[in-house]
Amino acid sequence: MLTLKIELEIPAVLSVSTTTDTLAVDLDDGRSLSVPLAWYPRLMNATREEREAWRLIGRGHGLHWDALDEDISVENLLAGHRSGESQHSFERWLASRSATA
Repeated sequence: MLTLKIELEIPAVLSVSTTTDTLAVDLDDGRSLSVPLAWYPRLMNATREEREAWRLIGRGHGLHWDALDEDISVENLLAGHRSGESQHSFERWLASRSATA
């Protein structure tokens, strides 16, 4: 059996911005990606300030939001992958936010 392996070089993040419904990421290879915030329910339910409080992880190949406990990799953005969090996990997280508010 012959297996084809494709090697991809993952670009690093230069900047991130959000609107009420979009996550936009600029990459160091010149590409800009925009995906619906609905793909990432924690970001969708975050305040503007929480969405703006991101940091780079993995040598710039991922994003992390401390207050939201959310991680998104450039590789998953490029592949068009949505959050893999289960509905049950998300509901627990949402309930914990309501309890501390």
